[in-house]
Amino acid sequence: MNELINPTSIAAPAAAYSHAVLTAAGSRLLHTSGVVATRPDATIAADVTGQAESVWTTIAAILAAAGMTLKDVVSYTTYVVVGQPMADVMAVRDRILGGHRAASTLIPVPALARPEWLIEIAVVAAAK
Repeated sequence: MNELINPTSIAAPAAAYSHAVLTAAGSRLLHTSGVVATRPDATIAADVTGQAESVWTTIAAILAAAGMTLKDVVSYTTYVVVGQPMADVMAVRDRILGGHRAASTLIPVPALARPEWLIEIAVVAAAK
């Protein structure tokens, strides 16, 4: 249903993502707000790896509530506070998505809305 678009006439994606994803007409679309690392018990992991785990767990729960899975994600934008290990953020993403590719943007930022937050991710998902 969602088709990856990666023309051979341009450079390949720089990591585990797709340049674009084409979604079929008539699909249900889900747009999340920026998801941060606050857990249900109000705790927040101290490091970006733990926070990335929390964020993707929350995203999976939001998707499930909409009758979707991580395989329905077509695009995500990740905001990471400057100085955090981007490779760790991408490793968590790659493990949780399990080879699923979506369009992706990774943006280093000086800070997020609360000083303890190190990562925030907004997702678009599409499913029939």
